[in-house]
Amino acid sequence: METTAVIDIATLALAMAAKLAAPVLITSLVVGFAISLVQSVTQIQEITLSFVPKAVAVAVALIVCGNWMISEMVSFTHAMFEQIPTLLGGG
Repeated sequence: METTAVIDIATLALAMAAKLAAPVLITSLVVGFAISLVQSVTQIQEITLSFVPKAVAVAVALIVCGNWMISEMVSFTHAMFEQIPTLLGGG
């Protein structure tokens, strides 16, 4: 197996990981920013006020995007398994 193939697979894997993590991370970022803005305006510094809404929003994001995330991962895995013969030099 050539080094270019390994680098290509690693690049595809990292891109897939970023693509799958994006909905959860962006949701957490937006909700965290909104809650922190509300905390700054009202001067309420309660830890649970920040944690609970983010946890609920992340759960909702996983429910909404979960099917898409699984289908993307399955198609990526199928593509990787289809590349095995060419990577081993079999054709």
